Amino acid sequence: MRTDNDVRANALRAANGRSRRRRVALRRPWAWAKVLPLAVLLCVALRTFVVEAYKIPTASMERTLLAGDFVLVNKWRYGAKVPFSPRRWPAARAPQLGDLLVFQWPVDPASHFVKRLVGRPGDTLSMQGGALVRNRVPLRESYVSHTAPNVDPLTDEFRWQRGYLTNTAVAADVGMAPIYRPSRDNWGPIVVPPNHLFVLGDNRDNSLDSRYWGFVPDSLLRGTPWIVYFSFTPDTTARVPWLTGIRWGRLGSLVR
Repeated sequence: MRTDNDVRANALRAANGRSRRRRVALRRPWAWAKVLPLAVLLCVALRTFVVEAYKIPTASMERTLLAGDFVLVNKWRYGAKVPFSPRRWPAARAPQLGDLLVFQWPVDPASHFVKRLVGRPGDTLSMQGGALVRNRVPLRESYVSHTAPNVDPLTDEFRWQRGYLTNTAVAADVGMAPIYRPSRDNWGPIVVPPNHLFVLGDNRDNSLDSRYWGFVPDSLLRGTPWIVYFSFTPDTTARVPWLTGIRWGRLGSLVR
């Protein structure tokens, strides 16, 4: 049989329990308010100095990267840019020939491109019948694909190369009628100037790269692709291609 003391004790315990629950409920928003700024700061720091996400919009890097790939870019390898400053953090290493580079497009720095590094400062480059020659050595590039190898149009876009021709090429390009007639698959030899890089797409017949608009200042480097974290076929006729056109075999694959 319960006494009045038992009743009062139970009522007091119930009241204390409700009070604790209210205090916990009130503390939760404040706890989130304390954690949220730290989480935002951490995300901003990671995006600025470590990794950043990019989408591959075109087929210029097939077979290495496909249109519809979403990649994480390693920003610390070449030294991340200090915000609101032209300075950069110390690089883990300098760009090496064959590296994949993410950079701001010199023509429009608001756009970002990804291409393969094929020429560093001082390198002499040319292309003969679509085959790249570096420092007089023809290269065997296993990662290159050719989707339109029989088309080699002449265009004025390549005329910028005249200012970087080797002395031998300049000597041949004199007289009443210029001899140097660069095209997509036949150009050079040109010399890469200091503090600049020459880049090409792996899909050599379908890539807007250094052949057309020139060298990349090394100050525009942003990093190197690291991993494909998502991928889907963008030209599928499905209503939700990001869900039904997923390339499952590419998810989590390292970029080489």
